[in-house]
Amino acid sequence: MNYKTLFFIGSLLLITLGFNLKQSLPEGFVYVETVIPDLNVELRYFSENNFVGDSIDGYKANRLILTKAAAEKLKLVQEELQNQNLCLTVYDGYRPQRAVNHFIRWAKDLNDTLKKQQFYPAVNKRNLFKSGYIASRSGHSRGSTLDLTISDGETGEPLDMGSPFDFFGEESWVAHEGLTEEQRKNRQLLKTVMLKHNFRNYPKEWWHFTLRWEPFPKTYFDFEIE
Repeated sequence: MNYKTLFFIGSLLLITLGFNLKQSLPEGFVYVETVIPDLNVELRYFSENNFVGDSIDGYKANRLILTKAAAEKLKLVQEELQNQNLCLTVYDGYRPQRAVNHFIRWAKDLNDTLKKQQFYPAVNKRNLFKSGYIASRSGHSRGSTLDLTISDGETGEPLDMGSPFDFFGEESWVAHEGLTEEQRKNRQLLKTVMLKHNFRNYPKEWWHFTLRWEPFPKTYFDFEIE
């Protein structure tokens, strides 16, 4: 075996090793695609379709990461919905602390209101902290909280929940009184099936759920999504 061949093989090994290191996760975390291969993932903070209007720090790929415990329970939710010709669409899961820091910087820039009409038309941006829409810590950074909705199993279209994901306002409250009967029914279905598999809902965001007895209740992680 000549020098050039050895160099080529060595280079491949280094590339492979680098790739594997890049794909490694802290113990207890998984790429959800390895647990639920058919899950529809649309990480909004990897795109510009969010309240900031830009991709968010720490989101380098449209790959959902959760704790293994949360992913395994989520698989049960997906399977139950598929029996009804429905499925899940996930907008966010594990969120690096650096992404939360990005939100904080954005919230302090009162001149940046690019997405106000779409996501917070009735809220003054200076009140986002006071009203609890932006905080210095997020349960998402613990790895067992996720944002999601239910979609039609044939068309992939999300069910009508009465407000967009990440809408800042009472319209997003689970028990909002201005909902139609269909919207109320859809929210109740999501809440019921998630609770059945040990995910508790945040009452002011119909899409927000956290695994009961989460494995890292006091740890906020900051590894990137890639």
